[in-house]
Amino acid sequence: MPRRPRLPDSRAFMVDGFVEYLAFEKGASSRTVEAYKRDLARMVEWVTLKGVDSPEAVDPAALRAFVYHLKDLGLAPSSIRRSVSAIRTYFAYLSGEGKVERDPSGRLETPKRWRTLPAVLSAADVRRLLDAASLDSPLALRDRAMLELAYGSGLRVSEWISAKVKDVALDEGVVRIFGKGGKERIVPMGRSAIGAVALYMRALRPDLERGAGKGILFLNARGKPLTRMGAWEILRKHVKRAGITVRVTPHTLRHSFATHLLEGGADLRAVQEMLGHVDISTTQIYTHVDREYLRSVHKQFHPRG
Repeated sequence: MPRRPRLPDSRAFMVDGFVEYLAFEKGASSRTVEAYKRDLARMVEWVTLKGVDSPEAVDPAALRAFVYHLKDLGLAPSSIRRSVSAIRTYFAYLSGEGKVERDPSGRLETPKRWRTLPAVLSAADVRRLLDAASLDSPLALRDRAMLELAYGSGLRVSEWISAKVKDVALDEGVVRIFGKGGKERIVPMGRSAIGAVALYMRALRPDLERGAGKGILFLNARGKPLTRMGAWEILRKHVKRAGITVRVTPHTLRHSFATHLLEGGADLRAVQEMLGHVDISTTQIYTHVDREYLRSVHKQFHPRG
């Protein structure tokens, strides 16, 4: 016989005391009290099913996951904001009563503050963009190599233009990157990027190098390291050639890299490592974008969506 899910213990979470606090000390309206009570009951039930049996055991990660659970349920942003307000008021009450040593809700985000991503290119659009860089032009080999590496390794634009020849290990298929704060990470390149970078390094870069390259991988027509603006212009040119109508920035390629990996089943921790994110919550936004995409597909194609 299957085990029944454990029911939340409102006494362990001191829900009744919180309701009295709202009504008699805060002077909240009966409508607000009832709404907060429902919001809190939902939170308590959810964390209980996750194995949490007291407010002291609730941590910030659990609250973040709960808020995104509300989003997945399809609740309106206004309802989610009210739930976040209820949770913050609840933990402020517990802190004031000395029932918890720390407040896990302090940095809890509301829908208004959720970060949004620029447009993520489809795999087909990425192919069109990369193929556009193969057009007959003197610097096509450089452009193709740069875009292949940017998308294939999920690099920030500052990382494209600062990568050095010595940091590219073609035999191992990796590139050494120095990201924010000078933090070093090793990122896979992928077969297409390896081939494009190898061809550029062999057939074009020696002709561009005139003693002013400073060991930087990608050089401009004058043999100097590409600037951030120069990389932008190259990307913009090939986006136009590919006939892509959405706005594409260097960061769009990085977002597309992460989204395509997760859509393909990649582990979130591995994507975090490749992107160089210190906090996995930064990487988790891509899973929420993916869920939004799935929800839109369901709504569009399911007969009862």
